[in-house]
Amino acid sequence: MLEEAISYSIDVEASVKIVQVTDPHLFADHDAQLLGVNTALSLQAVLDTIGADHCSADFMLASGDISQDYSAASYHNFVKAISPLGLPCHYLPGNHDDPRIMRLNMQGPKISGKRRILAGSWQIIMLDSTVHGKPGGFMSESELELIKAAAEDEPERHILLVMHHNPILVNCAWLDQHWMSNGNEFLEQVALLPQVKGLLWGHVHQQIDKEYSGHFAPIQLMATPSTCIQFKPKSSYFALDALQPGYRLLELNADGSIETNIYRVPGEHFSPDNSANGY
Repeated sequence: MLEEAISYSIDVEASVKIVQVTDPHLFADHDAQLLGVNTALSLQAVLDTIGADHCSADFMLASGDISQDYSAASYHNFVKAISPLGLPCHYLPGNHDDPRIMRLNMQGPKISGKRRILAGSWQIIMLDSTVHGKPGGFMSESELELIKAAAEDEPERHILLVMHHNPILVNCAWLDQHWMSNGNEFLEQVALLPQVKGLLWGHVHQQIDKEYSGHFAPIQLMATPSTCIQFKPKSSYFALDALQPGYRLLELNADGSIETNIYRVPGEHFSPDNSANGY
């Protein structure tokens, strides 16, 4: 049975504005660092930037790896950090999350782990690409069935698919070991649905904006920087980037087009440990 969707009262002729944050890797301890970056402070800096620039967004998407230590407190810390923005937040799990602990502790009047969001002329579907005990991802048949059933239920709405893992290779040899292993097949399947206009994910800690040649029209493929450390693009070995933490703003237009930009924390406040060879 198809899960009931959360609906926003946005006119079908209006655009839908969404803020995406991803991969904060929070700890129970506010002073803890990941490879030289205090992840609580870097998340706060990103949220401050959102508040200064784009607090008019309709809601927020958090696309996984909320926690680094699997603790209940790390999820509480995330909910507390985002609450001053006043934005509804929809979340999904990443490979560093414990889905059970996440579900129990990502709680609040504006926090939701529901799978379907209806807003304006759009349907946003939150997908689970995680595989228990593995850093890489896989999109199960049940997730594909969810997409097809949701498209059937709301055939007139454009679809944005949101997940944690990258369905395409990103030309980082070490990172591409941990992609969505059936990404090619997944893209072929969703491209058969004319409603699907975009795919959005985290995991790779870097910006990607590409297009996939769908059966009906090009599909936008989008990856978003982490709110903490950044991975150096096109590196064959583990390497960190000096770029600052960031987030993505999306404007989903009534005609099915997507306008999007990446914004980063100004300055050079967060410098990773470049001697690190993994995490």
